[in-house]
Amino acid sequence: MRSLVLALLLAASSLTVAPLVAPAHAANPQLVDYADLVERLSPAVVNVATKTKPKKLGKDEIFGPRGNPFAGTPFEQFFEQFGEGLGNLQTAPRESLGSGVIISPDGYVVTNNHVVDGADEIVVKFNGGREEYPAKLIGRDSKNDLSLLKIEGKGNLPYARLGDSDKVRAGQAVLAIGNPFGLGGTVTSGIVSALGRNIGQGPYDDFIQTDAAINPGNSGGPLFNVVGEVIGINAAIYTRSGGSNGIGFAIPANTVKMVVGQIKQYGHPVRGWLGVRIQTVTKDLAATLGLKDDVGALVSEVTKDSPAAKAGIENGDVILSFNGTAISEMSDLPRLVAETPIGTSVPVSLLREGKPLTRNVTIAKLEGDEDEVPPADGKDGAESGDVAGLTLGSLDAIIRRQLDLPDSVRGVVVEGVARGSAAAESGLARGDVITEVDWKKVATTAEVQRALKGRKGKVLLRVYRDDGYLFVPLNLAK
Repeated sequence: MRSLVLALLLAASSLTVAPLVAPAHAANPQLVDYADLVERLSPAVVNVATKTKPKKLGKDEIFGPRGNPFAGTPFEQFFEQFGEGLGNLQTAPRESLGSGVIISPDGYVVTNNHVVDGADEIVVKFNGGREEYPAKLIGRDSKNDLSLLKIEGKGNLPYARLGDSDKVRAGQAVLAIGNPFGLGGTVTSGIVSALGRNIGQGPYDDFIQTDAAINPGNSGGPLFNVVGEVIGINAAIYTRSGGSNGIGFAIPANTVKMVVGQIKQYGHPVRGWLGVRIQTVTKDLAATLGLKDDVGALVSEVTKDSPAAKAGIENGDVILSFNGTAISEMSDLPRLVAETPIGTSVPVSLLREGKPLTRNVTIAKLEGDEDEVPPADGKDGAESGDVAGLTLGSLDAIIRRQLDLPDSVRGVVVEGVARGSAAAESGLARGDVITEVDWKKVATTAEVQRALKGRKGKVLLRVYRDDGYLFVPLNLAK
């Protein structure tokens, strides 16, 4: 079966004068001389070569993260000795080629994080590889797939300016320069196909889409506009063949500026934190929540003592705008929050039980990748039963161990879902834990049965699944 595959890339180029900007007449695409433009821009584009040294395999690599699968059995010692015999095995050395762009005369280079991730040595090559210099990794941002390098022992370099990606428009002409398949200094042209693309690469996706040919080896290379400004860093493609199908993605230059500035100042990215877990507002949820359209971000969980909690944001609120910017899709919110300076107070527009309101939130610093899970109250029950196509059971100690549930989770476990039932159509699944029905906490199967029995229309459930909470609309009209 042929499938659409998202491929990450890798890229490169050469050397000359700074700053590298095209003549003023290049602002008119009809008068652009691409040869002159490329001659001016190419010296700032470099090849990024990496080497990863062999590493000795540990027991985790041999037996897996769970350790010896025969621990506690008569075969334990035999397989321990077997593992020790494999202890001299090593990973294979790896080399890769990517691209980068010099953004300052003192030798700062931007590339993709996946180009240099895990590398023991990084070398930046100019002029098709005839000149090369060691590079130091200054900092990385894995979520935005960016890394900042510094060329050692070389100054007064040609560089390219980072442009204003907020001014980029669909349809404008662009050039990509890089190192596809190791062919350094390769130039391709095209247009901006779309803006604000979310391709599922991370929580802060906001890619520029282009049809300029981008292939493996182009990763980390620049996407230029026709006045010679870098408007994006090429990062990924959609492909069926492994090569270009005319759908490539670049990280916007304004994101690059922000990340580079933070790495230079702090050594790592610094992101804003709101303290909510959110989910997409589907059409069914929109109807249940009193929304005309499926827009905004539904708050399924608020972290205790977080900025959101202190501002009065509650579970079930729909965030419609953040600091004056409308939330068209759920994925808009994490990026806006992350880019907000720490300590800034911003207005957040909400819909709560059909009524609009505004809360002012003071953004804090994101300290970790995951928000804390707030505690919930309630008691375990001891009953089991069926209702609305659901087979329900109590959360006893055995079930908790099987589902690896935190002690704070209280509710009723879904033991089965009848095929073709309203519960099945809503997406409920075995192992879900129902914690609320129409905003009321439930702790026993009897409470869920009473809440659902005889009901007609849509009921809103709050469910714990896969280490987090979400809301599920259950249509009992049938």
